[in-house]
Amino acid sequence: MRTAPSQAGAMWLLARLRLRRLVNMTFSFRRRQGVHDKSRAASASKRRGRWLLGVAMALAMTFAFISLAEQSILNLHCKLDGPAACGALAAGSPDAVETAARELQAAPFSVVLSAALSWQLTLLWLVSFLLPLGSRELAQADWDLEWLVTLPVRRGTLLWGRLVERSIANPGGVLALWPTCMMLAWYAGHRWSAPLLAVPAALTLLMLAALVRTLVDTGLRLALPPSQLRNLQAMASVACLPVMYLAMSYSTWSSASFALEWARAIPSWMLWTPPGLAVQALNARSATQALGPALLLALQTGVLLYGGVALLRHQLRGGVVAAGARETARGPVSPPRPGRWRIGSPLQRRELLLLSRDRNFLVQSLLIPLIIVGSQLVFNGQLQNIALIGQNQHTMAAMAFGIGSYVLVLSAFQTLNTEGGALWMLYTFPQSVARTLKEKAQLWGVLALLYPSLVFGAGLYFSPVYDWRLLALTVTVLAGIPIYALIAVALGVFASDPLAQEAQARVRPAYVYLYMLLSSLYMYGLYGDDWMQTLAIVVLTASLALALWQKACDELPYLLDPASLPPARVSIADGLIAAMLFFVLQRLVATLLAGAAPGSASTPLYAFAAAGSIVYGVMRLVYWRAGTEGVPVIRPSLPGRAALTGVGAGVLAALACAGYMVLLRHTPWWPRQAPGQDGQLYWLLLLSVVAAPLCEEFIFRGLIFGGLRRLTGALPAALGSAALFSIVHPAPSMLPVFVLGLCTAWSYERSKSLLAPMLAHAVYNGAVIALQTMA
Repeated sequence: MRTAPSQAGAMWLLARLRLRRLVNMTFSFRRRQGVHDKSRAASASKRRGRWLLGVAMALAMTFAFISLAEQSILNLHCKLDGPAACGALAAGSPDAVETAARELQAAPFSVVLSAALSWQLTLLWLVSFLLPLGSRELAQADWDLEWLVTLPVRRGTLLWGRLVERSIANPGGVLALWPTCMMLAWYAGHRWSAPLLAVPAALTLLMLAALVRTLVDTGLRLALPPSQLRNLQAMASVACLPVMYLAMSYSTWSSASFALEWARAIPSWMLWTPPGLAVQALNARSATQALGPALLLALQTGVLLYGGVALLRHQLRGGVVAAGARETARGPVSPPRPGRWRIGSPLQRRELLLLSRDRNFLVQSLLIPLIIVGSQLVFNGQLQNIALIGQNQHTMAAMAFGIGSYVLVLSAFQTLNTEGGALWMLYTFPQSVARTLKEKAQLWGVLALLYPSLVFGAGLYFSPVYDWRLLALTVTVLAGIPIYALIAVALGVFASDPLAQEAQARVRPAYVYLYMLLSSLYMYGLYGDDWMQTLAIVVLTASLALALWQKACDELPYLLDPASLPPARVSIADGLIAAMLFFVLQRLVATLLAGAAPGSASTPLYAFAAAGSIVYGVMRLVYWRAGTEGVPVIRPSLPGRAALTGVGAGVLAALACAGYMVLLRHTPWWPRQAPGQDGQLYWLLLLSVVAAPLCEEFIFRGLIFGGLRRLTGALPAALGSAALFSIVHPAPSMLPVFVLGLCTAWSYERSKSLLAPMLAHAVYNGAVIALQTMA
């Protein structure tokens, strides 16, 4: 029979349990199931390699916080002490950082600098307390203390163990305190022993943060129902952000003047608080000098911890469950009045109602982005430059889209995650889950549009400049928000793990970073002056959104069954991948052939044919091995009818192109040199009439139009495939090529084979070359 563990062993077991739980949530570790396991697990491809992302993310964040701590200490040293080296630091000299660091290490910190660093360490301590308090753990119905008290451990041991595990299992607090403590020891001359010296200092402050957090959340849980706890959780998350950005603002040279004045005005008694004593101990140049502050810090911490545990015992004198119901009862709800004007669909009205009741989600999704942007402007000293926002239209548009897309990360991306354990109920509704998510994406897209409207309104108020560039940027931003609302919901489906036991593990962070990367690419298009480039980015992003949405719709029926996968079918994503592979291979082959035979007229034809053949063969092989449904075919069931349909569509597109060329003749876009004057007509005809129809129609009609057709109706699918087909052509030919895309899509829809659009494409290209030759 196993004996009960000692008090130290019990506390270590509780701390190790919390650490294991944190590791599982962060890295998504899942052990490989053996042959005797009865439960089914997801396929290995869905689980493999996630720990690498977790490790990389942890290392990147650690180095980022170390850099912030270093810059904060140097900036406060320069702003408050004002040595000669700081002039070069302000001017951006590359050697200024090393020079200022050497001056800082030459002597102990001044009283003013030590007090300011104590102030910053106090701010970071508040972050380590408020950040976990504002997490979802406070408002969760299941409180782990309720089952921890059932263990064969004394209550005092349990409370001390809770403080220990909350101290070491606080990743936000560790990232906030340990890098700053390490850099304080580093600038005191301790060099490579600084990381080890920073551990006890940071752990002491983390213990105090865990004590205050435990006192607060225990008292709140015993006194308030969960509905009010959610409100307090939202308040804690809101209060944490300004404190965090105030502490981070000292790492920038352009920190707000009032923030520096606060740091300068910190009284000297701040040095005798626990953060101040930690600064004194880490800044000591010898063990003798550090002994006094370290002992006083240990004494203060011990007194506070013992007093806090005694107060916790008093709080729990009546048990860990408060008397009465957990949730306050709501009064009777009056039925809606008939004939009243309503907004949106019933599902969207339900979402708005739930959003108004769940104040925590309301704050996190709609208010926190404003607090983040506002805190950065205020504490970084950029608020006085807000009037200049309208002078740079590209910056204004990028800021407007950035805020709107960030709102979608906290709202639309969390669509499935917010359902929690009730996700299975969506499958019982009298409409598909895809339609439900689509309505939610529309709602969040409309709500996210409010923020770009505010940014544009502020920019035009301070600097009213109205021109066609502003109109184009406004349209691009307003079109991008709904597109990224769809992307956010689709990526949220892939990121969701509804079978995870922990709420924090139900969203995979890799897809959040993917969404942010895609958002940055769209913002890059807002800075371009070429309208063709901007239009191409918008069309490609919209195509990507539809491709992700289609993949998400295919995944939804199997979301709650990790052992099953959707059947392989032709999708929009296949067409986008094939198109990208086709153009990359075409450029690669053309480069190789140009090196072997420079200036050859046959190089474009050979590159086109080689790239198209490789893509066609690869896609056919992949489809054959996967048993894909809906693979496009070339041979029709009625060849004569398909040929007639294709030729008719080609003639119609050629007539439209002829009219367009008449209008284009007297513009700078008209080609001044007719094709074939240099003996290249033969190769051009082979490329345009034979190679292009065979390769491009398989990609743009067979795959892209076929994938869109599975998602939507014939007309929207034709418009989408034609738009994507037109942007890969030169700007002067985009309009007639768009018409050609519509005609070939119509012929493919009618004949259900690729023969008709290939003939239409060949007729069109031949007619265009003939018209240019005769002009």
